Amino acid sequence: MKIIIAPDSFKGTLSSSRICDIIANVALEQFPGCTAVKLPIADGGEGSVDCFLGCLPGEKIWITVKNLFMEDMQTFYGFLRGDIAVIEMAACAGLPLAGSRKNPLSATTYGVGQLMLDAIHRGAKKIIVGLGGSATNDGACGAAAACGVRFLNRAGHHFIPVGGTLKDIDKIDISGLDTAFKGIEITAMCDVDNPMYGPNGAAFVFGQQKGASEKDIEWLDCGLRHLCKTIQEDIGMDFSEVPGAGAAGAMGAGMTAFFGAKPRSGIETILDRVKFDDLLAGAHWVITGEGRFDSQSLQGKVVSGIARRAMKHEVPVIVIAGGAETIPNMYAEGISAVFSINRLPEDFSISRHKSEENLSITVENVFRLIHAAGMVGRGEGMAWPE
Repeated sequence: MKIIIAPDSFKGTLSSSRICDIIANVALEQFPGCTAVKLPIADGGEGSVDCFLGCLPGEKIWITVKNLFMEDMQTFYGFLRGDIAVIEMAACAGLPLAGSRKNPLSATTYGVGQLMLDAIHRGAKKIIVGLGGSATNDGACGAAAACGVRFLNRAGHHFIPVGGTLKDIDKIDISGLDTAFKGIEITAMCDVDNPMYGPNGAAFVFGQQKGASEKDIEWLDCGLRHLCKTIQEDIGMDFSEVPGAGAAGAMGAGMTAFFGAKPRSGIETILDRVKFDDLLAGAHWVITGEGRFDSQSLQGKVVSGIARRAMKHEVPVIVIAGGAETIPNMYAEGISAVFSINRLPEDFSISRHKSEENLSITVENVFRLIHAAGMVGRGEGMAWPE
């Protein structure tokens, strides 16, 4: 039996690598001699660098850059064989780094630009930037400023815009973008399709979780509207109705406008790079999952990307999650079954400390059920053994 284990992390409890180890150990106990292929997955947010480095040759580079509040911090990016750099914007501008200081009005992506520049100076020809888990709402202006783009106010003075000062931008001058970016191929991994502004935009949908009040959210949204208008006037690109432009505090728009990045689904980018379709050959089961399985899970997240590809190869997919909702048409998307690891009605503050134990027990029961039913996968769907 060949089992592919490809989960996202259970945020706040278990990394995708740890989940892989737990499931693989149980699989080998229940099916001695089986092949358990461990494939830690991320979709552009936290863990994306480790995901690439776990599947492809490369190394983790540590450098000092500016954090959310322009303070020095040590952080990292991945450098893969073939001159490819993988950067998580969350590594220096992510929500966990804000701690008790969450404030998208003053947070910056400046450090992300520094990471990109360092990668190019080390010889990177392609850069993949993951846009998940942001604490910012600056439309990538900080990252652009770190790389030479100039933002001028009405007095003609240049400054580094943050979410709260986007409305002060009078002119954007991209002529100063570092020449090192010439000829560099940049991909922006995005796992949401929110527009840049408006009721479904970056500020209104994600602002509250980043620490913004209702009044702050309105201010941030107005700033993004102004940034969109200024980009259109000075760069000639209109992001007013572009899906995904609102990713990571409108970094989806900024990466395209300032750096010429090509937006792409995070999970599709990763599955292509690790040659997931090739791994599916001869597989009997795919085990995937995430911390919370809900309606967003089928909208470009890890679970949906894996399930759709597995369905083409007629390989059944089992989803194991911290919590799980029943989603309309989820089985039509290639998912065979969904299980929650939580066995008792407990608050997350309690259950999170039992995550490893609960995951192990849940996976054991899933495999015991498969064993007891006498069902085996044959690579062409499921069949009762003769």
